[in-house]
Amino acid sequence: MSATPTPDSRDAEVAALQARVAALEAELAVQAQRTARVVAEAQEKLYWLERWQIDLDAVMAKPGAVPALEALKRVRSLARQLKRLKRRVLGA
Repeated sequence: MSATPTPDSRDAEVAALQARVAALEAELAVQAQRTARVVAEAQEKLYWLERWQIDLDAVMAKPGAVPALEALKRVRSLARQLKRLKRRVLGA
């Protein structure tokens, strides 16, 4: 038996490889979009920290900063939940 592929099997293999390349390119495009979105969010946060001249390292180094931040996150989460509930109840 010979190990040389037939033209039909080569065409099938090429088509399969082309399909895989197309799938990987689509996956790469989605990942690039996600990365761009994350970078944009980080730049936005950094912009405001710099504008308000806040040294985040200095703030977080103070005692009680981490618990205060966690409490703030809980308050913000509660406010969002209340806002969603208000919209649902009032239908606005």
